[in-house]
Amino acid sequence: MENQNESQVNQQADGFEGNYIENFQGKAKEEEFFPGSITSYEKIEEHMLMFYGEQSSLELTVISDYILKFRFAHDGYFEDDFSYAIDPAYNFTPAQFDMAETKDEFVISTSKITCHLFKDSFRTKITDKAGNLIVEDEKGYHWKDEKKYGGNVVVTTKVCRDDEQFYGLGDKSTRLNLRDGRFELWGTDCYGYTQDTDPVYKNIPFYLGLHNNIGYGIFLDNSFRTFFDFGGERHGATSFWAQGGEMRYYFIYGPELMSVSERYTMLTGRPELPPMWALGYQQSKWSYYPESTVRELALKFREMQIPCDVIHLDIDYMNGYRCFTWDKTRFPDPAKMIADLRTQGFKIVVIIDPGIKVDKNYFVYKQGMDNDYFCIRADGPKMKGSVWPGPCYFPDFTNPKVRTWWASLYEGLMNDDGVAGVWNDMNEPAVFEEGSFPRDVRHDYDGHPCSHRKGHNVYGMQMARATYEGQKQFLKPQNKRPFTISRSGYAGLQRFASVWTGDNMATWDHLRIANTQCQRLSASGISFAGSDVGGFIGTPSGELYVRWVQMATFHPFFRTHSSGDHGDKEPWVFEKEFTDIVKKFIEFRYQLLPYIYTVFWQYAERGTPMLKSLHMVTQGDVQSYYREEEFLLGDHILVCPMSLESSIKRAVYLPKGKWYNYWNNEVSEGGQEIQVVASLQEIPLFIKAGSVIPLQPKMQYTGQISFDQLDLLVYYTEGSYSTELYEDAGEGYDYVDGDKSLKTFTVDNEKDIFKLTQSVEGDFSTLYESYKVTFFGIDKPKKVTVDGKSIDVEKDEDGNFYVNVLKDFNQISVHKTK
Repeated sequence: MENQNESQVNQQADGFEGNYIENFQGKAKEEEFFPGSITSYEKIEEHMLMFYGEQSSLELTVISDYILKFRFAHDGYFEDDFSYAIDPAYNFTPAQFDMAETKDEFVISTSKITCHLFKDSFRTKITDKAGNLIVEDEKGYHWKDEKKYGGNVVVTTKVCRDDEQFYGLGDKSTRLNLRDGRFELWGTDCYGYTQDTDPVYKNIPFYLGLHNNIGYGIFLDNSFRTFFDFGGERHGATSFWAQGGEMRYYFIYGPELMSVSERYTMLTGRPELPPMWALGYQQSKWSYYPESTVRELALKFREMQIPCDVIHLDIDYMNGYRCFTWDKTRFPDPAKMIADLRTQGFKIVVIIDPGIKVDKNYFVYKQGMDNDYFCIRADGPKMKGSVWPGPCYFPDFTNPKVRTWWASLYEGLMNDDGVAGVWNDMNEPAVFEEGSFPRDVRHDYDGHPCSHRKGHNVYGMQMARATYEGQKQFLKPQNKRPFTISRSGYAGLQRFASVWTGDNMATWDHLRIANTQCQRLSASGISFAGSDVGGFIGTPSGELYVRWVQMATFHPFFRTHSSGDHGDKEPWVFEKEFTDIVKKFIEFRYQLLPYIYTVFWQYAERGTPMLKSLHMVTQGDVQSYYREEEFLLGDHILVCPMSLESSIKRAVYLPKGKWYNYWNNEVSEGGQEIQVVASLQEIPLFIKAGSVIPLQPKMQYTGQISFDQLDLLVYYTEGSYSTELYEDAGEGYDYVDGDKSLKTFTVDNEKDIFKLTQSVEGDFSTLYESYKVTFFGIDKPKKVTVDGKSIDVEKDEDGNFYVNVLKDFNQISVHKTK
C-alpha cells in the first residue's frame, strides 16, 4: 500500500500544471531551495550585484527614485534580460542611489525609498523615507525543481499584513479587491465564464498593494504560467510564482495608487491616440452577412437616427474562414460596399484569427509553408489544431520575421478594400481539441527559443502587435490611425490594441462583472477596454440591455456584440420605450466625446487610468476598499450602474467633496453613502464640483457635422479646481508635429466673484468659434463680465443661466448676489 501511494504521488507530480503548494504540500516531499547568506557584492553603475553562496545571485537595478528591479539567478548565471512587456521606447536613465553597510544588512536608498537587503538570506524590506514599511519578504525568493519539464518553479513570498488590500491582475472576473484570493495567469478561451472562472483571457502579472495609506505595485515580468496568492493559502503570506524562467519583478512605489499605475505604464508603454471614430458606438454580431444585411443594418441606424460609427464583420465574411479573404458570394465587391458605407459615416472592422487553414491552394498557407512561418512541435511536425476553418497551422508571432510577414498581409484589406480596423480573436491561442497548444510547441521568442510553456501567455499580444504594425504601415500614408482589438495579451498589450472582456453572458451578474473587469483592466495599464454590451451569450431583457448601454456609455470601448444563434441585439429589437432610452444614451456618448477624448489623451500622455475605481482616488478612505460598482471616468464624472433587475433606487458612495447630480443638479456632500433614485431613463451620474464638462452637439457619427459652438458646463465650487480639454484633428498624425491644443479651465472664488479662467497651449484651430457657458450652483448673478466687459446673461429652459463667449476668452467673472 505504501508503494502504491508513493506511485500515485509521483504520478500527480509528473502531471503537475497548477499550484505547486496545492499539488505538493503534504503529498510529495519536494525540496525547497534557498539562496543562503550574502558572501560578496559588486556595485556597477545603476546595478547592485549580491552574491549568495556559490551559485545564487541577486541583481538589483535602481530604475528610478520610485522603481526597483529585482532579478534572481541560482545557477551562477542570469538569463538574457529580454522582455516583451517593457516598452523599447522607455528611456531608462539610472537614478542616483546611496549604499550603506551595517552588520546585518546592505541599505540602498533613493530620494523616495529605502531597500534593505539582509545578509543572512535573500530577504528584502522596502520602506519610505520616513521609515514606514511598504513591503517585506517573508520566505523571500526560493525555488523548486520542475520535475516534468526541467528548470525550476521560482517563488517569492512576502508578508501579508492584516489590513493590506490588493487590486489589479488585468481582467479577472472576480471581486475587485483580491484579498484572500489565489489567481492564475494562463490565457484561456473561457466561453460563458462566471465570477469564479480562473484563469481567463488576458495575462497581466501586475498587482497593486495598499497598506497604511501607502500604495505600491509588483510587476512579475515572467511569461510562464504564473500564480498569485494574496493571503489565501496562509493568511500572513502573499506569494507569486512561475512554472519556469527567471524570477524578475519590479517594485513600484506610489505612494498614490494612481501614481503606481502611471509608473507601470511608463515601463510597459502607453498607447497612441486612437482615431476619434473608435470612441464612438460600434455594432457587431456573429455574423452580419451577406452584403445586403450589412447595408440594411447601416440604413436602419440612419433611418432611426441612432448614432453609430462602426460595423464589425465576424468570421462569416471570409471564404471558408480563410483569413485575409472574402466570400465573394456573400460580399461580391467589398471595396464598393465599404466605400458606400463610408459615405454614410460607417467604418468597417473585420475579424482576423490566428488559425490558417491547411490548404495548398490558399495563398496565406502557401507563404507560411514556403517560409517556415508556422509553429512546430518538439520533434519537427507543424502544430496542427482545429478552429473555424477546420485543420489549421498557426504562425509563430514571437518570430519577428513572421510578424513582418503577417503585417504585410493587411495591405489588401487596408489599401484595396478600405477596412478601417482589425479585431483579433481566438489568440490565447485557442484550439478546439485541447483548448490551446500542447506544451511542446516551439517558439522563436525573438531569438530566445522556448516551448509553449513560455510562449503561451505572450502569443496573443504578439499577434496584436503584428496586426497593429500592419495597419499602421498601410494607413499612415493616408494619414489615418490604426485601430486594433485583441481578446488576449500580456503586459504591455496597451501599446498595440484595445480589448474586450470576451464571451460573456446576458445576465445581471455579467453586467456587474463587466464593470469590475473594465475597472481592473484600467488600473492594470489597459484602459481602452469594454464588454460585449448586452452579453454575447443569451438574450437580455429590454431592461438589462438598457442598463448595460447606460454603463457602457462611460466605458472607453463601446460595442454591442452577440452570438447570432442567441438572438439579435441591435438597439431597435426591444420595445420602443427601451429603444428610445438606448438612443438617448448613445447620443449622450457622442456629446461627451470631447471629454472622453481628453481623458484618453491623459492616459496616452501620462498613463493615467481612464476608469478609476474608488480606492484609486480615495485610498485613505477605508470605506472605498471594497466598493466595486462606483467608478470615475476621468477626474470629473462619477458613474454607478444600476445592476439589479427592476430597481430604480440604489446606494452610491461619493468621494469627499461636493458632487452634482447630473440629472437634477442637486448637490451632495461626499465622504458618505447616499441613496439615489434612478428611473430606467437615468443612471446615477455625478459631476465633481468645480468641473468644466465640454459637450458637443448630437450627431450620427463622429465628424458628421461642423458645429459653431461648444457647450461648457461649469459646476460651482467654493475652492479652486482645474479641468483640461485636449483637441486635435481626431485622425492622422499631425498632432505629433504639434497640431494640437490643451486648454485648461480653472475656477476659483475671489470674495463675491466666481471666476472661470482659460489658458491655452498649442496652435490647433477648432472649427467652432464660440462657447455656450452654462453655470450650475449659482442662482442669480448680479452681472457677468468677459475679460472685463459686461455681457448679456440668458437662461435655459431649466432656469440655469448661460453666456455666449468667443472661444479665445481669457476670463469670465460671475459677480454673485450676496
